Amino acid sequence: MVSIIEYNNAYQSSIINLILHIQQNEFGVEVTLQDQPDLMAINDFYRKGKGNFWIAVENEKLLGTVGLIDMQDGNLALRKMFVEANSRGKEKSVALLLLQTVLAWCKQKGVKNIYLGTVEILKAAHRFYEKNGFVKIEAANLPVSFPRMAVDTLFYQYSFVQQQHNK
Repeated sequence: MVSIIEYNNAYQSSIINLILHIQQNEFGVEVTLQDQPDLMAINDFYRKGKGNFWIAVENEKLLGTVGLIDMQDGNLALRKMFVEANSRGKEKSVALLLLQTVLAWCKQKGVKNIYLGTVEILKAAHRFYEKNGFVKIEAANLPVSFPRMAVDTLFYQYSFVQQQHNK
């Protein structure tokens, strides 16, 4: 059974390996560990303010990750949403479990919006975000506080206010 747990230092090297493998080998994104210093300091980078970092595990094996960065203005940035290839899709629903954890956390913390950046090649990720309430926005509409990554070309927003109106 898949469990979603808060970040634990024991998983740091597994997290780095999973994320780099997906970025570099599966999708050919030219990004290195040096380009992502947050992966070497997850507690310091993500777990402050309303931010946090979760991992999906099954029998102590890392299946996925997701992090939130507190932008200090009632908004959070979603980062490092990665699921290993064999755990993607509806069968295990690892990505959905991670996202549900994030959304519940944000509701509890009174967050207004979640923003994220991604790259053009991740089509399945775009469909996943859109199916789960995220709306594509222009880079010009990102808050000034958004921690933009150089490789990101597409941006999304999840508005808790908008979701209330849609219910």
